[in-house]
Amino acid sequence: MIAAAPFTAPALPAALVPARGGATHAELFASAQDCAGAAFALALESQRAAPEDERPWLWVQDRASLRQTGRPYRPGLPPALRHRLIHVVTATPEDALFALEEGLRCRDLAFVVGEMAGNPRALSLTAQRRLSLAAEKHGVPLWLVRVGAQRDLSSARQRWALRPAASLPPRWNAQAPGTAAWHAELFRARNHPPGEWILRDDGQALVAQPAQQSTDNVDLAGAAGDRPLAAG
Repeated sequence: MIAAAPFTAPALPAALVPARGGATHAELFASAQDCAGAAFALALESQRAAPEDERPWLWVQDRASLRQTGRPYRPGLPPALRHRLIHVVTATPEDALFALEEGLRCRDLAFVVGEMAGNPRALSLTAQRRLSLAAEKHGVPLWLVRVGAQRDLSSARQRWALRPAASLPPRWNAQAPGTAAWHAELFRARNHPPGEWILRDDGQALVAQPAQQSTDNVDLAGAAGDRPLAAG
């Protein structure tokens, strides 16, 4: 008996296609164990970027998130993005918010990624509104990765919960690691109903299928234990 081939959607759902040239403020909740939030943001930005766009992009981490997830590994970034990265580490969440807002005011940046750990008091609803307004006024998209955080009040236009998903078996080498895959739950959005998808990078493009159609065990983010990746 031949097993049916897994279904993959021919095009990404609208919620997963950031509008080119349109500023958004998306919030990505993810565990510190797997770094799924930042990887998801970069995968979608790679999909959105125009080939001729060589503008730099900004990644801001507060000290707490740096301790939990480590610094960006430049060779592991998407090829179109790795040489354009501007990385900033701040001592406090307040400094991270300042750096994020200043980045969003700069139209010479293609987009901004912020990574903050937990639920710092500085990341209030007022602070979130300031980020949303700056992103929309200046046309610079913001991906705010919430590492190990609880879902609190936010002004983000889209709010996602992310975790790794099982990769499909490699075609030529069954022992090789598969390509990146995510379980993406959109639990709140301004212009889109909630939904869940399995998103995969097949090496050339992103493909998505509704999570209900996937037979994969997506709960792969096992506890990795303490793993300090940064010096401080």
